[in-house]
Amino acid sequence: MALPRITDPRQRPIRAPNIFQRFGRSLLNDERDLPFLGLMASFTLVVLPFAIYLFLPGRFTWWLGALYLALLFGVYFDRCILALHNTSHRVLFRPGLRLLNRHIPWVMGPFFGQPPEGYFGHHMGMHHPENNLEGDLSTTMPYQRDRFGHFLRYWVVFMATTLYRLTAYLVRKKRSRLAYRVFAGEIVFLGGAAAGLWLAPGPTLVVFVIPFVAARFLMMWGNWGQHAFIDPEQPALPLLNSITCINVRYNRRCFNDGYHIGHHVKASRHWTEMPGDLEASVASYTRAGAIVFAGIDFFQVSLLLFLKRYDWLAERFVECGDQTRSKAEIVALLRSRTRPIVRA
Repeated sequence: MALPRITDPRQRPIRAPNIFQRFGRSLLNDERDLPFLGLMASFTLVVLPFAIYLFLPGRFTWWLGALYLALLFGVYFDRCILALHNTSHRVLFRPGLRLLNRHIPWVMGPFFGQPPEGYFGHHMGMHHPENNLEGDLSTTMPYQRDRFGHFLRYWVVFMATTLYRLTAYLVRKKRSRLAYRVFAGEIVFLGGAAAGLWLAPGPTLVVFVIPFVAARFLMMWGNWGQHAFIDPEQPALPLLNSITCINVRYNRRCFNDGYHIGHHVKASRHWTEMPGDLEASVASYTRAGAIVFAGIDFFQVSLLLFLKRYDWLAERFVECGDQTRSKAEIVALLRSRTRPIVRA
């Protein structure tokens, strides 16, 4: 299909700000990040008290645990992870209020499966500098990216080795302070979870263990889709090692996270600027042969690859320029970008 009108959220002026918005503006570096402040307040006032209640003696029941997980995953989980992502790239609070920047990774993070500092260390300290190439501990390059068995191996390796490999990587890159923070945050989280499973197994399983395992599985599933289609001739070029997904519910919920090409081209780009950047960059996307999908997100891309439904992917493939390819030509292009890449 030709590039449709992009309907993903952009910044709109706040004409008559309410008290919360005026107060939020006084705290934030960028008023466009008010949704993160609202999410922080909601999570802190709803999820955290619920989690604490489950740990009170005699209060935990499995039906309450199920209700807690339904609330967490149905309302907050994806949005909180992407709030952590965006505030890792762009400092949320003004100078003088920097301690508040610890609230998402240290106070909220463990409740949606993110040990303190682990996400920042992996994403900012390693993933973006390495850009999905060989030095990236979460690179998808060596795998056949339409095989579920390869994805399972990818996830197991990530789960089993990342703490050691990420710490070693950061030390090797002379970022020892960040390495210490990552290691300490992970050990505190894992040690606390182990103690909790001994002392209060039900609440700990529901509040910490299930979100932790789910987060690491889903983040790897999403990263697989984000970097599933790689040009073997130019794997370092973001236009050819990432994809973009537009006009999808995921973008409306998760702060335009679908614009992964634009994010790798300029990691500090504000989430409200992503749709405009794509529209302004159509010519370069077309020249490079970038892959854009409409109406599906990264998680669906991964699933369709595992099901070998290249025909469905081709139906959602967006032609950024005037070129019109047949469905068979698009399928051939997509297949050629999922093969393992091993470079000298």
